[in-house]
Amino acid sequence: MNPTSSSSSSSSSSSSLRWRILRQALLRRSDSQSQSGIKRISRKPTQGFNLIPCQVVDSSPASGNSREARVCYTIPIPASPKLYLTQRVDNCSDLNDFEISNRYNIDNTGLVCQWPSEEALAYFCKSHPDRFRDKRVIELGSGYGLAGLVIAAVTEASEVVISDGNPQVVNYIKRNIESNSMAFGNTSVKAMELHWNQHELSELTNTFDIIVASDCTFFKEFHKHLASIIKVLLKANEPSEALFFSPKRGGSLDKFLKEVEDIGLHYILTENYDAQVWRCHETLVKGDESWPNYDKNHCYPLLIQITNHN
Repeated sequence: MNPTSSSSSSSSSSSSLRWRILRQALLRRSDSQSQSGIKRISRKPTQGFNLIPCQVVDSSPASGNSREARVCYTIPIPASPKLYLTQRVDNCSDLNDFEISNRYNIDNTGLVCQWPSEEALAYFCKSHPDRFRDKRVIELGSGYGLAGLVIAAVTEASEVVISDGNPQVVNYIKRNIESNSMAFGNTSVKAMELHWNQHELSELTNTFDIIVASDCTFFKEFHKHLASIIKVLLKANEPSEALFFSPKRGGSLDKFLKEVEDIGLHYILTENYDAQVWRCHETLVKGDESWPNYDKNHCYPLLIQITNHN
């Protein structure tokens, strides 16, 4: 292994370890200290590619939760419906977030912000509606569900399941589906709590024409389960595919793709898959104040198409 690869892999591994140590340390401290000093941890969401215009339309939602806001996303298609998503806006993590992460052995990154890879996935899906028309689609690790909601609103898919393993996140998905129910036409849309290591999935086995996911390959400990559930969910005897959008993030993506191959799946990796996304990327690489410290390896999502056959 060359020094660069070794360094990148080590950096990604260290990031994952730091996240785990921080979570465990906070929970231990809560047993012996007042929670007032550790209830919130500052963090800064990543700037997106600005592919789908959005704005906060209500910073005091009916829920009365000051950590939430209602955000309007304008899909860049003539006469397309606007989507209204309730999501966190205070850029902080509550101690309860970490407690739930430990309890379910999941991460809570879906609560942090609308990640750039999710935006790129949503933009790609709205640009290729024929790919989804009359298809059964599931989004994995969806966060607030922007991509799944866009698919449901503009592609005429027959069914869209928007899933995540974090029950807090699934609650947001349910609320966002309800808020936008009039935008889905005849498409059936539902939320689901789905853990990639679930053993009993008989009702979902070989069910879906298309799986979509964004930025789900960072944590290496989930790679094997993620590859396995792709194989379980995709239709086996009909054309089907998984569309993943993910940055390389050191060696994390490569390690996931090795698991994909080991389980008998096939993939095609594409760097330049959309002219508009690529233009945004090139602008950011040259330096742009809207996204300081933009780094191709950690920020730019590649397209990975995964299938059961060559």
